[in-house]
Amino acid sequence: MDFNLISNLATGFGVAVTWTNLLYCLIGCILGTLIGVLPGIGPVATIAMLLPATYALPPVSALIMLAGIYYGAQYGGSTTAILVNLPGESSSVVTCIDGYQMARQGRAGPALAAAGLGSFFAGCVGTVILAAFAPPLTELAFKFGPAEYFSLMVLGLIGAVVLASGSLLKAIAMVVLGLLLGLVGTDVNSGVARFSFDIPELTDGIGFIVVSMGVFGYGEIIGNLSQGDEEREIFTSKVKGLWPTGDDFKRMAPAVLRGTTLGSALGILPGGGALLASFASYALEKKLKMNPGEVPFGRGNIRGVAGPESANNAGAQTSFIPLLTLGIPPNPVMALMVGAMTIHNIQPGPQVMTSNPELFWGLIASMWLGNLMLIILNLPLIGMWIKLLKVPYRLLFPAIVLFCAIGVYSTNNNTFDVWMVAIFGFVGYVFIKLRVEPAPLLLGFILGPMMEENLRRALLLSRGSWSVLVTRPISAGLLVAALALLTIVLLPAVKSKREEAFVEE
Repeated sequence: MDFNLISNLATGFGVAVTWTNLLYCLIGCILGTLIGVLPGIGPVATIAMLLPATYALPPVSALIMLAGIYYGAQYGGSTTAILVNLPGESSSVVTCIDGYQMARQGRAGPALAAAGLGSFFAGCVGTVILAAFAPPLTELAFKFGPAEYFSLMVLGLIGAVVLASGSLLKAIAMVVLGLLLGLVGTDVNSGVARFSFDIPELTDGIGFIVVSMGVFGYGEIIGNLSQGDEEREIFTSKVKGLWPTGDDFKRMAPAVLRGTTLGSALGILPGGGALLASFASYALEKKLKMNPGEVPFGRGNIRGVAGPESANNAGAQTSFIPLLTLGIPPNPVMALMVGAMTIHNIQPGPQVMTSNPELFWGLIASMWLGNLMLIILNLPLIGMWIKLLKVPYRLLFPAIVLFCAIGVYSTNNNTFDVWMVAIFGFVGYVFIKLRVEPAPLLLGFILGPMMEENLRRALLLSRGSWSVLVTRPISAGLLVAALALLTIVLLPAVKSKREEAFVEE
């Protein structure tokens, strides 16, 4: 197994270290960080906006670039969280608490370095775990039939509801809405148009990019426009001395290790692995005993930056495991990756590793290189990111809106899609006002049609008998796990703890 792993990684590095792929990885990292730094535009919106740009690329280069955008945006999100107290994306919410306080005390440099070094270490560990666990999991995935896939997706959606921040009821509503939107289009079996309201453009279904770019991209932009410029306080003059002190390192190191362990485990879970990991890591650091002379949490404790940032990055890497082995996206970003793979005629799932080993191992190897590029790029370029944050939002947003519109239009050369994005943008803004977490909607939207297809296939094979879902051991096990998860989260004690965990300080 070890020898296989080494030879597989050698194949991967052979693919990733070509000039073309290195260039796309670098472009992805720079674009990801660039857009991640802009407040309120997280990895989902970034990838949704830049997805059309990868159509013309070869599949391996396209996925390497998208992966670069993903962890670049994760990284950029922490920069705005620390400097402007605006999380660039949801998993940076926790970084704001102590990172921003450190910036106010003139210690933005050490805070940014802690986030960077923690992210780099966690990213590397997450990639090793991905490389080691993917092959055995892929073997297991070949034992899955339609019934097992259906049950796995049910578990995935329940996981998404349980792990979504905020109220359970809102999360369930989002998943159901996503499933309903996924039903629009042509019935797979009968070829009859459903829920298209006699609009010819809807017979193909609602475009995935349309929903994601509207709800996440435009929704965030409208939300940001509703805030005044005065709400953005930036510490530009105070970024002195980038490097953390020896004392900082002593406190950071154990927090980074704990965050990495927690993030690697939680990233595999469906729902919001990276988001949950950063909240869990912060909660854990707060519960641990304080060292003498340590700054309290919420006042600029470096552990409050290093732990959650490591956890969110480790979670970001291990969330590729369910995507690459089972073809099931555990979070909205991975759902976008499924979209990208499908566009390039690659069927995500266990067969990717055997039918397309260059793509599989090349992507894994590029993650190491991407993490290395980020650390080399970002620490010296902090001054440049700060200048970007000084650009007034009124000049920035029309450029982003135009860029999105061109991207959507170029997908199908269809103006209807541009109007649809505008509608979903308004919907996204309503979600922000209602404090609804829209991530479960995207998962429901992606998994809905796949669930329907697998359920129908399972029922066809069993001649219409629903018992097929419980008579097959793996399928029954997954459904029992889903039921157990739902039961546990509805217990009053667990419910109150869950609500407590997601409270932003």
